[in-house]
Parts: sequence; structure tokens; C-alpha cells
Amino acid sequence: MSAVTKAQVVIIGGGAMGVSLIYHLVKEGWSDVLLLEKNDLTHGSTWHAAGLCTHFAHNPTIQELRATSVRLYRDILPQETGRDCGFHTSGAMRITRNPDRMDEFRHVAGLSDFTGYPLEVLTPERIAELHPLARLDGLIGGIYEPDDGHVDPTLATQAMAEVARRGGAQIWRNCPVLSIRHEGVWLIDTPKDTVEAVHVVNAAGTWGWEIGAMMGLNIPSVPVLHQYLVTDTVGAVAERMAAGLSELPIIRDPEESWYVRQERDGLILGPYEKEAQVWSVDGVPSEFGADLMPPDIDRVEHIIEAAMARIPALETGGVKSVINGPITFTPDANPLIGPAHGLQNAWLLTGSSMGVMEGGGAGWFLAHWMTHGAPPIDALAVDSRRFGSWADRDYRVAKAIECFGLQFGVHYPHEERPAGRGLRLSPLHNLMADRGAVMGAAHGWERPNWFADTPGAEADETFRRANWFEPVAREVDAASTRIALADLSVFSKFDVTGQNVTEFLEKLGANRAPKPGRIGLTHALTPSGGVLSEFTVSRLSETHAYLTSAAAAEEIDFDLLRQVASGFDVTIQNCTEEIAVIGLMGPRSPDALPELADMPWLSVAQTEIQGTPLRALRVSYIGECGWELHVPRDQAVRLFATMEERAKPFGLGLYGAYAANAMRLEKGYRSWGSDLTTERSPLEAGLAPFVRKDLRDALPEEWDMVLLEIEAGEVDPFYAHTLWQGATPVGIVTSGAYGHRTGKVLALAYLRDPNARENLTVSILGQRRQATILPRPPYDPDNTRMKAGVAK
Repeated sequence: MSAVTKAQVVIIGGGAMGVSLIYHLVKEGWSDVLLLEKNDLTHGSTWHAAGLCTHFAHNPTIQELRATSVRLYRDILPQETGRDCGFHTSGAMRITRNPDRMDEFRHVAGLSDFTGYPLEVLTPERIAELHPLARLDGLIGGIYEPDDGHVDPTLATQAMAEVARRGGAQIWRNCPVLSIRHEGVWLIDTPKDTVEAVHVVNAAGTWGWEIGAMMGLNIPSVPVLHQYLVTDTVGAVAERMAAGLSELPIIRDPEESWYVRQERDGLILGPYEKEAQVWSVDGVPSEFGADLMPPDIDRVEHIIEAAMARIPALETGGVKSVINGPITFTPDANPLIGPAHGLQNAWLLTGSSMGVMEGGGAGWFLAHWMTHGAPPIDALAVDSRRFGSWADRDYRVAKAIECFGLQFGVHYPHEERPAGRGLRLSPLHNLMADRGAVMGAAHGWERPNWFADTPGAEADETFRRANWFEPVAREVDAASTRIALADLSVFSKFDVTGQNVTEFLEKLGANRAPKPGRIGLTHALTPSGGVLSEFTVSRLSETHAYLTSAAAAEEIDFDLLRQVASGFDVTIQNCTEEIAVIGLMGPRSPDALPELADMPWLSVAQTEIQGTPLRALRVSYIGECGWELHVPRDQAVRLFATMEERAKPFGLGLYGAYAANAMRLEKGYRSWGSDLTTERSPLEAGLAPFVRKDLRDALPEEWDMVLLEIEAGEVDPFYAHTLWQGATPVGIVTSGAYGHRTGKVLALAYLRDPNARENLTVSILGQRRQATILPRPPYDPDNTRMKAGVAK
């Protein structure tokens, strides 16, 4: 090899995602960027993609990635290069005969009212008007995305590459990566040279798992084969073209699992079979590049027949070609974007099953993160650290197959999918299951969502009140009138020890460090003041703090804590797996725990109960008197049995995550990941008491979080509902539920116009409901219940 080449950033992978990143880094002023591509640009998946682009999404971040891609391909790149990218603004629609699907369509349309990407809920008559080749048999409606379309993936990728080169970036084609290592800087070996880089980005798509292995990572993505058919001339399409009519909109039938779009005077049909065919899970053949698999029409014949029944013109075209190539799927079908866990200056931009659709926006997203120190909008849906080491080979394969088969599945608000379960079990798992716990997945853990009357029950899938509504009411009653136990072991947990614990905590978050023996709440902030993480800080001594945070934040928070620890005499230990947590809550809880009845509210003690060592936290997320008992994993069953026996005389119950969510909303408590994100500061979230006064002037206060009481109806709020003042969208609901203790329908929402406080309505599945801002939490606003029965 020749002398070492140096670059600020090395991007590995020349598909739509990687080339978008080099383009956007140049736009951000980082021109010392090198992209390495083992074959040629677009090879792998980009070159054979159907090029569909949409604004339809259930999550506002995913929607913004897709909308940014549309603007880039349709408007910006043609202006910069003087050449069209082959973008066709055909519009798109989704059709259905399923009432639940119509609820889903109304929900997505409601979110889009707030985000500014108007979507139209369709009647069958409107479907016929927009797509006259489609039969209406059995259809009850649909949704129309007027700004959707399709792009030529190669033209778009080459246009981004041209602009990046013009800005000083380099692209090395036919230059495979041989090895990657970190020696203070990143060293990437290639046949051409060894490249020394400050940052390395895995944007390898189909090869993402292999490049990840070179980096020392387990990338949870799997190539899956997807086929689509291109027809010869379709007479009905040719007639429309001859008549000068507009291009047909893309049409999708989620129930039958297919999409159809116009391709010149023919059509493209893309089916998604339920049993996906994974490919090269443990390594892509070295010779693979712009290659395809042989057609396998038998696998999708039933879907083709269904599409022809809906669009009879498909039968008249004949098959010109069949494209059968790999696309990558992650366990939740969202891309992996952001810092690589546990590595310095290593990033992921891979795993997208919609690489062209999301690529333009994904490059913008990561470029902003790298150059500004934080993502431009909430990252949780795409953060590459949302999966941990528990996401092993069996898990990623099972979830890829599931996601492919549910590519058009209904996304219910409390959806729980069955594949890849049972990976992380609390020591109390079997006890909970025996007592009727219906489990949900939380960062690989099995967590009790609610308790059924008999073991083995399952939750309804619905947008309306489900079969767990009444059981949750009973759980709330036990926790608020008697005594209830909960398995809270899914918390992320960290021990911080050393001489500089106080200084570390002051740097970590916006709040003051609590004194020894006390508990505090602190929020780590982004450079722009958004909430990055939330920690409950239990100060065990001057040299020991115990931090707990959300289950889904484990890898994010471990990275953050180690980053903040640099320069301090502290040691960070992730003890999530070693410690179980039992919640003991309710007005009779002091009767079951007399040895701790004198503990002040918001205090912590290292103690023991009948010989079992534990950390007792006098704190409650549900607004009732109680404790969190943090106990070594191997002692948890013993402690639970002790507390269960003690609590039975006082009317013992159990409660799960759904009950906890309803009760915390009655207290107005915020939840990290939904109510607290990097987009909003703690001041905007209404958390000023937890922010040091010296920080407040530097934090934004443009938005305002409010607690709403919403007019009762057949659907309770959950998230992403637009808040209106007259005809103007003024806010967005971040979480909601029915409060069983207060009998109120409640939601937390952000107002982007803090002055819009009167005459408000919330749109829930297309229904406008009156909404009133509550000046105080409706349940125990002075916290008397949490302090009751113990020393104040």
C-alpha cells in the first residue's frame, strides 16, 4: 500500500444513503470527506429499486425523512445540476376494505395536518375518480398522498455525487474495505490505500452487517429478497397517455400486500409475501454487485392474482421483466441512523428497507447530527442504539421476516408483535406470568403491560378501548385504594462511583446533584438545549450515585455517561441486568413495610428486609405512597414473595405498564421518548423546577407543554393527534390515556403557539373533541398522597 490518506470522514457504501450523506456533509461545510464503494455507485439495492417516494408515515421523524427526500429529488437537485432526476409527482393512494385500516388512515392524516403534509381521506367514489383502472368491489375508503411520486434512483444518486464532488469531496469506486480498526483515529484498509479518518460511517446497506463486524459491531439488519414485475404496454395506460391524461397515482392495497405504479405505458407490480425469503444473512458473496436473483413468481402468484382482480388492466400487459433483488430490513423496519454504541466517532447510516424513499432525508439527518452534535429532530425511531447486544442472529432474522410480511400491516397504538420475544427476562417473569401478566416488549425485555383474570390472555388489536380497559381500572383501584406490586425491572440502571461524583452529576444534567441520601431528577441536554436523557439520581453516598432511566435508553445513556465521565475520577457500571426492581405502591404500602415507614419522600437508603439486601427508593411515578425496591437479581424472587405475603392482608393487587401510564398522566408526569425529546427544552416541557437558574436563560422557550382534559368519546387519545384552534393547527399530542382515578380523558401536548390556549379541539381519528388546558394536575396536585403515612 502507498502512504496513508487522511480524511475527516470516511463513508463506506455508495448507495442512496451513503451518497446522500456525503452530499449533505459538503452542504454543512465538511468537504474533507471520502466515500468508499466496493463496486460502483448504486450497486447493491439502490440500482434496482422501484423508486417510490411517499409522505405516509406513522412517526413524524420518518415522515420528515421521506418528505426531505422528495424535496431533494424533485426540486433541489435539478436546480443544482441543471438535470432532472426522473421524479414523477404522480401522487399515491392506499385503499382498504378494513375498518381498522380506515382508523389508521385517519390517524396518519391527522398527524399530517400538524406536520404540514396534507393527506386526503378517500371515499370509494374519490378512489374511482383518482384511479379509474381500479375496481371498487368491497372497498370502504382509502387515503391519498398528492405530493408522492417516484424517482429514478440512479439519476438521483449520481446527482448527489456530482454536487458532493463539486464541493471538494472524494468518491473512490471499485475500492472494497478490507479491514477497519481504531488506534486513536480510524484506519480503514483498502486495496488502494490505508485511510486515516476522524469519523467512520457504515452506510453499506446490503453489506452493513459485514462492515459492522469489521467495526466490532453486531448490526441488526438482514437482506431480504423483494420482487417486482414490469409489464409490457398496457392498453388502458397507453390510451391515457395518448389522450394527454396525467400519470396514474401509485396505488397500494395493504390487505392484499401489493403496490402498482405506472412505468411509461406499462405498470410495475410489487408484491410483499407474508413469508419473506432472507438472503446471505451471514455474509454477501464477494462477487455480488449489480446482480439479481432468478425470478420466483410462484412465491407471490396469489398476490399477483389479487392485484389483477383489483386492476384488471394488469392482465393485458404481459410480463416484460422480473426484478428480484435484496433489500435490508431491521427488526422494526426503520433505518439505523446515529452513533454506533460504545465506539468513538463511529456512525451508522444503514438498514433501510426504503433506501431511496428515505435516503435523501437520512443523509440530511445524520449530517446535521455529526456537524451540530445532535439530531435535527427526534431520533428515537431511527437511533441505531435502540437495539442492544440482545438483538442476536435469530432475533434479527425472525424480525426481518415478520417486518417484511407486515410491510403493510396495520400499526395499532399498543401494537405488540410476536416474533423475537423472550430474550430478556426479569427474575420475576414467571411469577408475573402465573399471576396473569400480559407481556409487552421493551428493549428486548418482557414487561407486564396488564394483568388478565387468567394466564394466557392476549390484548385486542384496536384503535378503540381494548379488552384491557377494565382490568387496568382494577389495577389502578388496587394501587390507589389499597396496595399493589409491580415488576419494574426493565429500568436501565447505572452505578457511578468515585471522588468526582458531584462534579460529574453537575456536568451531566440541568439540575443540581442531590445530597447523599436524597433522590433528584436531572435531564441531560443537547447543545441546543433539547432533552437528550432523563435520569432519576439516587445519591447513596458522596462517592456513589445510582442512576435509573428508561429501558429503551440503555445504550444511549451508557454512551452518554461514559462521555461525560471523561476527565473525572468516576467509574460507570451498567448494572441493568444485575438488579431487579419491585414497585410497592398504594396507601397501605407503609403497613407492609414498617421498617421503612419513616423514610422521607424522595430519599434513598441501602438496607435489608428479612435478610435481603436492597436499595429502597422513596419515590413514585404513579402518584401514590410507595417505594421502588432495587434488589440483586438473585434475591428478587425471595423479596417479592416476602412483600406479597406482607401485602395480602391489606388487599393486594398488581399493576402493569398500562395502568402506570394512565396514573402518571393524572399527575402530569412526562415520559422520556414521547413527551421528552431532543426537540424540546426542559423549560418548554414544563420542567423549570428541575433546571438550575444559571442555565435557564440559555434554553429555548418557544413551545409550551400543557396537560389537557379532552371531551370523552369512543376513542381515547394515544399520541400524534393534532391540536386545533379553529381552523389552525397549533399543537401536537405526545401521550394520552383515560385516567381511572379522576374519570377524565387526559393528554399531554406541545403548543407551538403558547398563546393559543382557548377554544381548542383535538382531532382523534378524524373526530374533533373539545380540549381544555388544566392549570394543575387533576390528581393530588400537592403530592399529599405520596407523602402520606411517612415523615415529611
